[in-house]
Amino acid sequence: MGEKKKKLELDQYDCGVLFHSLNDERNKLLGEEKPTDAVDDLLLEVIGLMEQPEGKKRRRGGREER
Repeated sequence: MGEKKKKLELDQYDCGVLFHSLNDERNKLLGEEKPTDAVDDLLLEVIGLMEQPEGKKRRRGGREER
């Protein structure tokens, strides 16, 4: 069964805040020797959003959507 998805629009500043918050949480989990898989996945998504040129949408698998 497919998961329901939500869309969130962020500007570059918001992406940076989200990135640093997730990275802080990841470091905290590492210090507590807890798994970081979920946070790692979200961090990669945010990094992908920060790296893509403005005006282009990303599809799953990293391919560009027009």
